[in-house]
Amino acid sequence: MIVDHGRVVGNASRAAITNDRRITGLSVDVIAELVAELGPLWHEQHQTRPASRLRKRTIGANAKHRLVFVDRLPATLVHLRHGVTHDVLAC
Repeated sequence: MIVDHGRVVGNASRAAITNDRRITGLSVDVIAELVAELGPLWHEQHQTRPASRLRKRTIGANAKHRLVFVDRLPATLVHLRHGVTHDVLAC
């Protein structure tokens, strides 16, 4: 499920993006391999990064990230392939 400006976009939208090779430039199998290989690394880095540096703000003061790795990956692939702006990605 993707949360976008208060709207919830479900798995059907994510599947439509990943199933159409023209959008991401990669096959579904390659995207699945990327998620399996990079997902745990991203999650680990995302969890350990705040603990490894001195805090400048109180806990919870940073922006709330609503997209998890499996939602960020297609957005990144579309951005890299087509060079679209963040406004277009949000739609």
